[in-house]
Amino acid sequence: MSSGQPSQHHHMMPFLAVGAGIATFSVMDALMKGASLAVGAYNAMFWRSLVGVAVMLPYWHLRGGIWPRGEALWLHAQRGLTSAFMATTFFYGLKYLPLAEGMAISFIAPLIALYLAAVLLGESIGKRAMLASLLGLAGVVVIAAARLGQGGYDTDTVWGIGAILVSAVLYAWNLILQRRQALMAGPIEVATFQAVFTSLFMALVAPWLATLPPLEIMGHITASALLATVSLMLISWGYGREETQVLLPLEYSAFIWAALLGWLIFDEALTMPTVAGAVLIVIGCWIAARKQPSHTEQTAL
Repeated sequence: MSSGQPSQHHHMMPFLAVGAGIATFSVMDALMKGASLAVGAYNAMFWRSLVGVAVMLPYWHLRGGIWPRGEALWLHAQRGLTSAFMATTFFYGLKYLPLAEGMAISFIAPLIALYLAAVLLGESIGKRAMLASLLGLAGVVVIAAARLGQGGYDTDTVWGIGAILVSAVLYAWNLILQRRQALMAGPIEVATFQAVFTSLFMALVAPWLATLPPLEIMGHITASALLATVSLMLISWGYGREETQVLLPLEYSAFIWAALLGWLIFDEALTMPTVAGAVLIVIGCWIAARKQPSHTEQTAL
């Protein structure tokens, strides 16, 4: 009996860390939507990345960080490039869509990543993981169908939907990189070098696109950078200790936060389809969180 308790503890900690990281990221998304409306998606993301570098690089150095090499450095660069395009297209889309609706459309990503994990990482897709993902996706479909059924979309909204779909495909690849990266580097290194490489890639077009945001907006961007850094470390820690397929359904919990924050900050109404979809999402997350004995040895690492 005594040996069972630690195993359960080890299994739940990655789940809780990733859940907290997604909640933190959702608050960041809300702040970044406001910043994107004010100064554009590129400037919001570019300045957020620079603040992230200013915060994390000294911290990483003080903690005795050693410059990564070889495959680890290549993975950091890949994820930085992916993040630059993924986040910018997502925040561009949020300029023209409600926060909750944009999040709902983006949820094709975990389903794509579930099968990418099987192909690229060699993970077998368990029945529980498939059920949890399908329940989460069903919740998103309920909500998205109700919103899309209202009609009345203009050209900007169509572009917004297209941008978020592009972001979702990139996010699926990002989730695979996230798992591989977490197995090779610690959370502080991951957060530091994602900010570094994202900034470097975005700086390539800075002479033509960058403008300095107003002080108030810069405050929101700075807060977003801090929240993104905390979230990256939490999620990286979790993905370094549990399989991708087990943690993927947690991505759907971001919709609950998006619906709540959209209501509180942007006055976006909560509807019955939103509540029904959220229930399905929570059930999917609960199924994913249940202890799976076959993972006990791995999660103890």
